Amino acid sequence: MPKRTMTAATTLAVLFSSAALAAAPAHADSSKLLPVRATGDVVVDGVHRQVFVSDPSNGKIVVTDYAGNVVKQLTTDLSGVFGLELSADSGTLYAAVKDLDAIAVIDTATDTESTRYAVGDKPLSVALAGGRLWFGYGGDAAGGIGSVDLTSDQHEVTLDQDKGWYSAPVLDAAPGSDTLVAGQLGMSPAEIASYDVSSGTAQKLASTREAGSNLGDFQVTPDGKDVVVASGAPYYHQVFKTADLNEDGKYVSTAYPNSVAIAPNGTVAGGSFAWYDPDVYIFKPGSSEAVRTYDFPNTGNTSGADTLAAAGLAWAPDGSRLFAVTSNSEGAYSLRAFDAPTKAVTTVTVDAPATATRAKKLTVKGTVTSKAALPAGVQLTVTRTDLESPNGKALAPVTVEADGTYSFTDTPPAGGKVKYTVSYAGDADHAAGSGKDTVEVSRAKTSLTVNNNGKVYAYGKDVTFTAHLGTTYKNRTVEIWADPFGADKPKKLVKSGKVNSHGNLSVTLDLKRDTKVTAKFAGDARYAPASAASTVGARVSVSTSLSRQYKTKSTWGHTYYFFHKSKDPLVTTKMPYYPGRSQKLEFEVYYQGSWYPGDPEYFKLDSDGVSRVQITGDHGQDVGWRFRIRSSYINGSSGDNVNSTTHGAWKYFTYTR
Repeated sequence: MPKRTMTAATTLAVLFSSAALAAAPAHADSSKLLPVRATGDVVVDGVHRQVFVSDPSNGKIVVTDYAGNVVKQLTTDLSGVFGLELSADSGTLYAAVKDLDAIAVIDTATDTESTRYAVGDKPLSVALAGGRLWFGYGGDAAGGIGSVDLTSDQHEVTLDQDKGWYSAPVLDAAPGSDTLVAGQLGMSPAEIASYDVSSGTAQKLASTREAGSNLGDFQVTPDGKDVVVASGAPYYHQVFKTADLNEDGKYVSTAYPNSVAIAPNGTVAGGSFAWYDPDVYIFKPGSSEAVRTYDFPNTGNTSGADTLAAAGLAWAPDGSRLFAVTSNSEGAYSLRAFDAPTKAVTTVTVDAPATATRAKKLTVKGTVTSKAALPAGVQLTVTRTDLESPNGKALAPVTVEADGTYSFTDTPPAGGKVKYTVSYAGDADHAAGSGKDTVEVSRAKTSLTVNNNGKVYAYGKDVTFTAHLGTTYKNRTVEIWADPFGADKPKKLVKSGKVNSHGNLSVTLDLKRDTKVTAKFAGDARYAPASAASTVGARVSVSTSLSRQYKTKSTWGHTYYFFHKSKDPLVTTKMPYYPGRSQKLEFEVYYQGSWYPGDPEYFKLDSDGVSRVQITGDHGQDVGWRFRIRSSYINGSSGDNVNSTTHGAWKYFTYTR
């Protein structure tokens, strides 16, 4: 039976995005945004597999497919459209258009309006019963029930069937029934009444004010015998007999019930405005305990989850899907579709040991539980996923014991992470379920080495590094990574391949910085991953030159530069540039057979790697003395640590008059 949805919420507009409304996979739960600012009613057309949602704030009816994709929006003069009702053959949709005092008649095959019935004062809801179209209408202190004779070519309208309602009541009836039920939404205490409409007039059968407070929704059961009520209180869904409106049971849900939908087979979906509890409860006919629940996610900006719109539930006529209209704190409305909602959730737990030894037997155990009793002798499928079978290998099925437990043994042939997945395929009453657990299975160790560790090489030297891999099972691939010192040079894979018959894999690197070379073995089914590293040094290239001399001469065992005392020698040093790098300049003087150092100084390199230092002073007093200078890079002291300490050659000079 179509739902009666009465929500007064007015929220921000939701942008209609084609990207957000992309098609969902068939037979899967889905959620799509609705281009609405509020919702009135939601009904499901099983013949054309479409869902109708009325939006009184925008004055339109949104049409979606079963996946929630918007296929059409009916917007022609439907201001204040609320209640919706489908004909028995799903060929016609009736819509109560409150602001136009009319009922719109829509052809569901084309989703176009075919005619309109002028019925009078503010129709709010519609329901088919006793061969007529009934509607609740009226403003404050003027509510009533009217009907349209659908068998007459003139479609005569009869008003004032019951004028005892404070405002327009909401109506519902079972398909083909002669019993009509009316209720006053939002009232406390809530009032509902039942009528016999077989004669074409509404003859009251019973009424009650025991339907809780703040009535949000109600629906008549398919057999017409009961009506299920969702009121803000009590905190469960009440059931009343339609004949006398005496209580006839309840469905245990949670606080603030606001919606109810009943499938043709009698399955009840009870919904509540619940931020922190399940939002929807599914009940088998006559059972007060939910067989399944749904808890909406949080898509807004508050701590609470999305909430169910008042009277926002509707079933597909075949009971295969349940639809729910939800909203979040940002005013975004969604249509959620739940596949196979009548099937109880099946929970499968898997408990495997944390560690195990390869090729040794282990035991896996677990439980299978559901709110609906499982058939005797249920079998589970078992899949083992490991390095030998990355896509999974089916093991022998296992039978569930009467107490819901199961166990099996296995001998894992591969080491590493071994995953056991245990699954139940489901049946007519149970949804499929599965669980998994992972075991860390032991693997043997192999040897892996890299040569050259601790060696220091000249700048730009081509150095060959060889990784040696020991015994493994199947994998003989090694990766060699080079990580030059310095944040500007990231670690890089320089070679990957199978080792040769001797277990070796080599790569040649042009060393210009200290470098950490790492070999990696990813492991295989029987041998664990391994890595080995070798850190080598790379010196810098240092060139030092003197200029402004008037001559050079080989003497005292070296080449000396001769400067007039009036000249300041210019020392030019060049080495590879690195941000913030300085060169260390040392100065020594020769006296009585030995060299004596002065105080060294550090000088910044220009961006081209050059440092120019002028030796100034009163060189008259230096005449006849022998001097030497040297430029060096000192790891850590020269401003960085990306190279190994390197000393340049000494340069010798003296002064003359």
